[in-house]
Amino acid sequence: MSRVYNFSAGPAVLPEEVLKEAAEEMLDYQGCGMSVMEMSHRSKMFQQIIDDAEKDLRELMNIPDNYKVLFLQGGASQQFAAIPMNLFKNKVGDYIITGQWAKKAWQEAKLFGKANAIASSADKTFSYIPDCSDLPIDEDADYVYICQNNTIYGTVYHELPNTKGKTLVADVSSCFLSEPIDVAKYGVIYGGVQKNVGPAGVVIVIIREDLITDDVLPGTPTMLKYKTQADAGSLYNTPPCYGIYICGKVFKWLKAKGGLAAMKEHNEKKAKLLYDFLDSSKLFKGTVEKKDRSIMNVPFVTGDEELDALFVKEAKAAGFENLKGHRTVGGMRASIYNAMPVEGVEKLVAFMKDFEEKHA
Repeated sequence: MSRVYNFSAGPAVLPEEVLKEAAEEMLDYQGCGMSVMEMSHRSKMFQQIIDDAEKDLRELMNIPDNYKVLFLQGGASQQFAAIPMNLFKNKVGDYIITGQWAKKAWQEAKLFGKANAIASSADKTFSYIPDCSDLPIDEDADYVYICQNNTIYGTVYHELPNTKGKTLVADVSSCFLSEPIDVAKYGVIYGGVQKNVGPAGVVIVIIREDLITDDVLPGTPTMLKYKTQADAGSLYNTPPCYGIYICGKVFKWLKAKGGLAAMKEHNEKKAKLLYDFLDSSKLFKGTVEKKDRSIMNVPFVTGDEELDALFVKEAKAAGFENLKGHRTVGGMRASIYNAMPVEGVEKLVAFMKDFEEKHA
């Protein structure tokens, strides 16, 4: 059977070259006679895998030396608690609510102290990014928190908020490695890898060293202390070894493709194809304000729920998988992560044109 075009929001499409390479190495990794799935995380061979992965990620993102890279478990959702537990000194966090994941992080932080919602786009179903140039930042805030790209709603911060000198914390799960970013502008960058980087089960945390201390909230579990994980080089307990191995292969694939600047160009090209069609279509329309559109997740609707359902059904039959929108938005959503080829978006647009001719 031929591969489908997988537009899933996550777990999502991975580069075919990476999957083939992993398949070839499944039974015998580099002549060691076993799979990475079977390998001790204390072995020299696995140490090499995790060291190489970190080195390549540092090169790709140009991560400064005073930042640690942690390969963890528990998904991005576990970081909703880890962040206040580790960073609360005044027990105050300022949150910008641009979707479901930022909202969940904000609600979690309330368990540990004062979490302020200092801006929100809930009034228009999170279809835009609020103006963040002059926010009412609490003078006691330990950090300002954002979800940088909103997987469900298809919005992204094209400009980072003015945090007025406070530490910026960002969940980048669905835009991880899609374009270059200036790591030094953040205190913490983290993301689940299952959207753009690897298989589900790994979360990567990039954290400035001065934020890693023993001065955490009383009762913080040992496993949730960044210091525990940093001191042990992400090997305090058995890490998600195979997931880290695949992430490492994706980092090498990205480097071979020309790095994050080349990836940004590739992603913008795909997004333009789809948005240009949506802007000219008489049947389909995008749901996000143009200035805040994500190049990773593109939600769209016909305005008729039955027609939306028919589109998803016919698209699936034509080899386009996972185009159904999130239940809170309805309609459709195409996630066009790094590994989605341009050809996949071209074929989707051609299919949408045909559908429109039949149903407009």
